[in-house]
Amino acid sequence: MDFDAALLNVRLNAAAIKQKAKQIQAIALACDDQGKISDLVLAVSCIDLTTLAGDDSACNVGRLCWRALNPLSAPIVEKLKEYAVARGTTEESPITTGAVCVYPTRAAECKQYIEALGSAELPIATVVAGFPAGQGRLSCTLEEINFAIGSGATEIDIVINRTLALNGHWKQLYDDIKSVADLCNVRKAHLKVILSTGELASLENIYKSASVAMWAGAHFVKTSTGKESLNAKLVYGLVMTRAIRDFYLKTGIRVGLKPAGGLKDGLDALYWVTLMRTQLGPEWLHSGLFRLGASSMLANIEAELYRLTHAGCSAAAGQLSF
Repeated sequence: MDFDAALLNVRLNAAAIKQKAKQIQAIALACDDQGKISDLVLAVSCIDLTTLAGDDSACNVGRLCWRALNPLSAPIVEKLKEYAVARGTTEESPITTGAVCVYPTRAAECKQYIEALGSAELPIATVVAGFPAGQGRLSCTLEEINFAIGSGATEIDIVINRTLALNGHWKQLYDDIKSVADLCNVRKAHLKVILSTGELASLENIYKSASVAMWAGAHFVKTSTGKESLNAKLVYGLVMTRAIRDFYLKTGIRVGLKPAGGLKDGLDALYWVTLMRTQLGPEWLHSGLFRLGASSMLANIEAELYRLTHAGCSAAAGQLSF
C-alpha cells in the first residue's frame, strides 16, 4: 500500500481504550473451564519459543527446539485427546509452539535440530535490525536478513528506529521497512515489525507506526522486544488491533499481531486471546496471524492445563490459580 500521510491524522480516546481493556479482562475471566482449556491450548500453539541470550549455544538451541515440538506433557496431551473423543472430534495434529526464535547465528542449528527431530514444518524466526535498539544501518540489516534466511530462518523480526517515529519521519520509516519487506518477499520469509510500543510516547504514535509498517508490507506487527521498561499492555494491543482492522477494511489483507514482553502466565494468555477474538474475530485466532512472544509463560500455562484437565489433583483442581 502506498504511503499516504493523510491517513495518519488520528485522534484516540485514552480513557475509552483503558475501559475497553478492563472489559476484555472481565470477558476472559468469565469464560468457563472448557473455554479456558481451549484458549490456553491455542495460546501454546501461538508461542514463539525464544532464546536471545549472550551465552546461547548449540545445546541451548537443541533444548529449545525439542521443547517447541513437545510443549505439553504426556498426561495433558492424553486428557486433551479424551476431551476430543468425548466431543466427537479428534486432535488434528501434534501440538507445537508457533515457532522458535533465535539470533541469526543460531538459525542453522535450529534447522539442523528440527530436521533431526523429524519436523521440518516448525518456523524459525530471527531478530535483526540492531535488535533491540533499532539503530542499525539499513544496509547491514539487509545483509543480516540474507544471512539469516540462507541459514534456515523463515521469519524475520525487525525493530523499528523509534527516533523516526518520535520525530514524525513517517515516510522514512515506511521506506526503511519497505526495503526489508521487499527482500523478505523475494526470499519468501514472513516479516514481523516490532514497534517498541512502550517507547513511542503516545497511543497515536503506536497507531501510526503499526499503520506504516503494514503499508510497507509487514505480515505481523509486534508490540515489544521485551527489553523495554513498558512492554505488551492490552491498551497497546487495542490500538494495534484497530490499526489492523482499518488496514483490513482498506485492503482486504489480514495482518497478524504479536504481543511480546512482560507476558508471564496463563492469565495474560487468556487476555490476549480474548482481545484477538473480540476485536478482530476468530479468523485471526491461529499461529498464522497471532503469536505470543513469551517463552517464560509456557511452564505456567502447562501447569494450569494440568490442573484444569486433572480434576482432584490439587485443592485448586479445575480452577485457574493465577
